[in-house]
Amino acid sequence: MTILGISDSHNAAAALIAADGSLSALQEERPRRIKNYHEIPTQAMDWLLSRQNLRPADVEVLALAGHLPIPPLDRMGWIRLFRETGGWKGRVREALRHTPLVNVVRADKQRRRRDAYLALGYRPEAIRTFEHHECHAATAYFGQAEREAPVLVITVDGSGDSLCSTVSIGSGNRLERRFATDWSHSFGTLYGVVTYMQGMVPNEHEYKIMGMAPYASPSASRRVADQLHALFIWAEDGSPTWRRAPGVPHTMHIQPALERIFFEQRFDGIMGGVQLFTEEMLCELVRRAVRATGVRRLALAGGVFMNVKANKRVMELDEVEQLFVYPSCGDETNAIGAAYLAQAERMGGAAVAPIRSFYLGPEWSEEEILADLSPHEAKGEIVIERPAEINDAVADLLVAGNVVGRFAGREEFGARSLGNRAIIADPRNPEVIRIINEMVKSRDFWMPFASSMVAEAAGDYLVNPKGIEAPYMILSFDTAPAGAEVLKAGIHPYDRTCRPQVVTREANPAYWDLIQRFRARTGVGGILNTSLNLHGLPLVHRPADAAHVLLNSGLDLLAIGPFLVRKAPKAA
Repeated sequence: MTILGISDSHNAAAALIAADGSLSALQEERPRRIKNYHEIPTQAMDWLLSRQNLRPADVEVLALAGHLPIPPLDRMGWIRLFRETGGWKGRVREALRHTPLVNVVRADKQRRRRDAYLALGYRPEAIRTFEHHECHAATAYFGQAEREAPVLVITVDGSGDSLCSTVSIGSGNRLERRFATDWSHSFGTLYGVVTYMQGMVPNEHEYKIMGMAPYASPSASRRVADQLHALFIWAEDGSPTWRRAPGVPHTMHIQPALERIFFEQRFDGIMGGVQLFTEEMLCELVRRAVRATGVRRLALAGGVFMNVKANKRVMELDEVEQLFVYPSCGDETNAIGAAYLAQAERMGGAAVAPIRSFYLGPEWSEEEILADLSPHEAKGEIVIERPAEINDAVADLLVAGNVVGRFAGREEFGARSLGNRAIIADPRNPEVIRIINEMVKSRDFWMPFASSMVAEAAGDYLVNPKGIEAPYMILSFDTAPAGAEVLKAGIHPYDRTCRPQVVTREANPAYWDLIQRFRARTGVGGILNTSLNLHGLPLVHRPADAAHVLLNSGLDLLAIGPFLVRKAPKAA
């Protein structure tokens, strides 16, 4: 059976389960070079189908994530939307949602969405739609391997199909929803409103609030968090649901209430308070869900769980025995969730394979790499070498203090660089943070970098008493003394937490081998890893994109396939 899953909301993506059961996926932002692209992911769909020599009419199920399509918005569109929500336009829009007109509008949007896919050549009988949070829950449950013993599946995001959170039980390859919370009470949306109020882009820059939070004074954070908690009331019967306190508006329109709370508060205290509040809300949700179900094995998904510091708090709860967070669990992975649900519906849940790797995108041949690089070589912009062993050459460069771009193997899916489209460096020298920021990233000074480490060294570097697996940079941990010492540039400098990618030989043999070669030279089993992209652009997609980063930044070295590319002296 051939199943094509689609998420056509912000950060659109497509995922294909082929007839042999293999999974491939691609975010539309990558080939289009538009970060968080929001619309039908036609280029991603075309790549997935062409890879299997398929036409749209050959797809047996076109699985669409979400019943209610979201109007496409770019960066400025999101900013305008959040700007209007605190004023009269937002209040009018909210009032119209409670009239019969909303059903007419929704039906028209659904019709136009369906017609758009029919126009692309997909058969009407192939089209199925799946509820937004059901897709999130499917990624969390089917993405992990435990299916027989009960798993507590929790989803939390800003909104999707009029909900912001669900609690389900997964067992025997089936999901049963137990609780849900309406999106008007969403603290994920509140986090987005705060992101906008701090002068940043909502639905994109929330991670910057998380990065600043550890720098805030605990008392300032506590003061703000307490006032935010007063805006919400937990269910009196102990269930894992909550609502806004009387008089508190829909969280999309909560800006005036937040302005009163934030008045005369420092910006770092605001960010720290919002982060603390979010962590405590999630922890209370989990405690209540465990009490209500008796299940202590957790699987989580939804955009709020992109918050790795909140995930750390959840992971450390006494109530939590085991934790799995679906990698890059925002709306982009709902394309995979919709495909999972369609496969379970047609073939039974046992047919859905757990996630083994997140390298789901394209891989480029030597010929394709050289075709993209040759024009730059002909212009004298780059010098291309072919070392006897590329990993030896890169390890030597890292030991010598160089920063190297790495483009190798299949492209990783999701928001995190997992080593194949990466900028890497020796993590022992904190000065490399400034170097990379000046070279390429233009990051805010308070934002930490991450570390990739071989599994054989992770036990020495991370405090992980529950033995939680961490291959996808979706969790954070305290560092052991050895980790804090040798990973200085790849951890948060203030609280010494680490957002690791623990690399196994099975998951990524070439990247594991590179880190092991660096370890043989230095005794350090990890390297600094950040995404290979220019500020404001998506992760690189094709070799030409990697060359563009090299030639339009301070980066001088690029390992791409078996080749080592140096910026020519005049280009540098």
